[in-house]
Amino acid sequence: MKKCLTAIAFLLAAGTANAEEKITIEFAYPYSHLFDVTYEKIMPLFNEKYPNIEVKMRAAYESYEDASNTILREAVAGELPDVTMQGLNRQAILVEKGIAKSLEPFIVREEDFAKDGYHDAMLKLGTFNNEVHGLPFSVSLPVGYYNMDVMAKAGITSADQLPKTWDEVVATCGKLREAGVKNPMFWGWNITGNWFLQALMWSQDKPTMEGNEFQLASDEGLTALNTMKSIFRGCEMQNIEWKAALASFSAGEIGMMFWSTSALGAVERSKGDFELKTNEFPGLEATGPKGLPAGGNAAMLVSTSDDPKELDAAWKWLKFITSGQGAAEVARTTGYMPPNKAANEVILADFYKENPNKETAVRQLPLLRDWQAYPGDNGLAATQVIYDGLEGIVTGEYDDMNELQEQISEEVQDLLPSGN
Repeated sequence: MKKCLTAIAFLLAAGTANAEEKITIEFAYPYSHLFDVTYEKIMPLFNEKYPNIEVKMRAAYESYEDASNTILREAVAGELPDVTMQGLNRQAILVEKGIAKSLEPFIVREEDFAKDGYHDAMLKLGTFNNEVHGLPFSVSLPVGYYNMDVMAKAGITSADQLPKTWDEVVATCGKLREAGVKNPMFWGWNITGNWFLQALMWSQDKPTMEGNEFQLASDEGLTALNTMKSIFRGCEMQNIEWKAALASFSAGEIGMMFWSTSALGAVERSKGDFELKTNEFPGLEATGPKGLPAGGNAAMLVSTSDDPKELDAAWKWLKFITSGQGAAEVARTTGYMPPNKAANEVILADFYKENPNKETAVRQLPLLRDWQAYPGDNGLAATQVIYDGLEGIVTGEYDDMNELQEQISEEVQDLLPSGN
């Protein structure tokens, strides 16, 4: 009996020790409507591999701007999570302010890190001063979404007939309107981080920022603004909030939608009974864009813990979700591309053949360019100035693009640091 009690006591003690060994880390990410299903798939895989690590999810960020603002506030208040997902264009400020930790001390301990196959070009998006601070989790590019049932009303019945230039998009809008389509097109001017303005700039192989100099005052900048005006006016595009636009397209009410490939999984899950095709983002010329900005987000370690076990647990989670199995679930559940060769070439070997709509962005990978941020502490304010200006084109408040170009350029440049 004594031996039995001793054995029971030992097991209880062991159980208590195991319970104490469980480590909890906190994690925050944006866009719950896109990524909730992704993490629901990833979490069981992670728990199976690391049963003693509990990942506590914080409330999702509304947008990348919200993600950046929230982390900056939490840093001041001492309430940071352990790992955060930040827009690719919002990483720099967290590095500059010392909030995001270098991942090099963790990477150097990983014997197989190089084998995990991160794309070098994508890894560079999170590299600052030759040290990796963010591992890319998901990468997107702008694409065209088409309701082929609606497009048939304009005589377009196959992918090779889809518009290749913005002039062709406007002409197609006219045909759809003649056929009774009330809202033929939505163009994502209001997407996070002025992404579509940068798409038009990179389409001309022109960066939006050169050093601390805002480039909208250039000839390419004026072309970008005039192109937007042509699209909005020519298609009589409604000024609707982006979530409403995605819902309207999914309901079969819009013929063409130009948006990030990131929403593809959500659209496929919610769309009505119509044939959906994606195609390359149109260009100013029939040869297509010369470049496009990389969208998406990166995982950053912002933990304030000094506990090596907690930091190691945070690293394990960060590494798991950006490599191999974790990265593969990004492609399966969204329209994002995994930034990881192992996921793309091994785990997803047949995936894109079976899901051609998700392959569109992969075909555009050679066009990948930086998604640029506006430097300094006023970067988010600069983003808002541009947003307000672009909305004025949609609403008709601004009609003279030369005047708008001058106004936005001056206001934004005044918010940026002086000098290069």
